[in-house]
Amino acid sequence: QVQLLESGGGLVQAGGSLRLSCAASGNIFNINTMGWYRQAPGKQRELVATISSGGRTNYGDSVTGRFTISRDNAKNTVYLQMNSLRPEDTAVYLCNAPHMGYNYWGQGTQVTVSS
Repeated sequence: QVQLLESGGGLVQAGGSLRLSCAASGNIFNINTMGWYRQAPGKQRELVATISSGGRTNYGDSVTGRFTISRDNAKNTVYLQMNSLRPEDTAVYLCNAPHMGYNYWGQGTQVTVSS
C-alpha cells in the first residue's frame, strides 16, 4: 500500500502562484514515476505533469512553461510549482503514483483561481 498526501492548494488571483506538495508513505521502495493530474467539474481528468525517480519530466500542453514539477527522493515528496495561474487552472489536483501494479491516488487538493 502507498499513501499519498497532498497539500498546498487554495484560492489565488489570476497571475499568482501556488506550490503543491505530495508526500508518499507506506510501501514506497523503488517507487518510480510520480505525478499530478487535475479534474475540473464536468471535465475529464487530465495530465498536469509527471517526474521519474531519475528526474525526467513530462508536462501537459496547457501547463508547459508555467508549471514546474520537482522531486525530493530523500523525502519521498513531489512538488508542483504553479506560476502565472489562470482561471481555467481551477480544479482538484491529485497526486498519482503507479507502483507494483497498482495506480495510487491521493485525496486531492482544491486550487481555485479567481479572475
